[in-house]
Amino acid sequence: MQKIEINSVDGAEILKQLNRHLNGELTQRWGEHILEFNNELGVGIVRTIAFDWGVSLVDYDVNFVEDTKIIFNIENANPVEFIFISEGKLEYINDSEERPLTFERYQNIIISTKKLSKETYVFPKAASVKVNFIYVLPNEYAKKKNNNLSYLSESLFSAFTEENKNSPYKHYGNFNLKIADQIKQLHDSHESGIVRTLSIEGQLNLILAMQMLEHSNYENGRALPESLSKEDIKKIHNLSGYIIDNISEPLSVSALATRVGLSPKKLQLGFKVLYSKSVNEYVRQLKLEIARDYIKNTNYSISEIVYNIGFKSRSYFSKIFFERYGILPTDYRKKIKA
Repeated sequence: MQKIEINSVDGAEILKQLNRHLNGELTQRWGEHILEFNNELGVGIVRTIAFDWGVSLVDYDVNFVEDTKIIFNIENANPVEFIFISEGKLEYINDSEERPLTFERYQNIIISTKKLSKETYVFPKAASVKVNFIYVLPNEYAKKKNNNLSYLSESLFSAFTEENKNSPYKHYGNFNLKIADQIKQLHDSHESGIVRTLSIEGQLNLILAMQMLEHSNYENGRALPESLSKEDIKKIHNLSGYIIDNISEPLSVSALATRVGLSPKKLQLGFKVLYSKSVNEYVRQLKLEIARDYIKNTNYSISEIVYNIGFKSRSYFSKIFFERYGILPTDYRKKIKA
């Protein structure tokens, strides 16, 4: 496992310290600092840009060859960190947690540590991780006209005051795909010069607002259509076992949603979070995988297999089997029996 120690929350300095280990190339354009690397340590791009009032972005799109610990030892700042993972996951360790935590894809996370504490983020090996860190320095942000910090919830407001020097703050919130969509727009920006800078700043403020809104709804027990709780995710995860056990039965979105007590829209969102597929795409893929196992490991006829996985049309089954595996079911059986 490689370890990288960072002692700054300044984005440009973070990239310099990362590059001492990653041996990449540092560039700067339109106020953005960019680190690119592609070597025996891995491949990736880390970008950063800072704005007035103590707001900055550090964006990672990386894939390391081995597990990589990035350890932050910050002595002179207590930023509030707004974290959102668009791809992959991270393990998180700090002085106030009894055991490591896993930050999941699409989960809304807001943290602020005690002063002089240490934070560790573990990037898993051979896995793509895309994660946004928006750092807000409370003392700087408080100087902003119309900062409206007093309208924050009491718990989040405490993270923006002197109290957070000795009391860590943490919010491990719901899973939210609207935030993911907004971050995708941030990544897809192709403007240049002042237009690009203004666009990034505007989108950054919008992402912050969305993360604060999710936090507020979470604390007040309000469930939004585009937000999923951990309990929702567990229900959907458990549903996969039911689908396998009942693969020959009709498995409509509405019937599955009723079974787990979620709306069809939330069920679809959950499948996108867990499997990056719609419900129907997931069920169809599972049917094909089970059918392939039947062909390989049983003497059932193709027609019997079609019936066992709940399809009515053999020709349709052959069509989607070919699209998935590049071979017809009958030819696949001949090939493995040869």
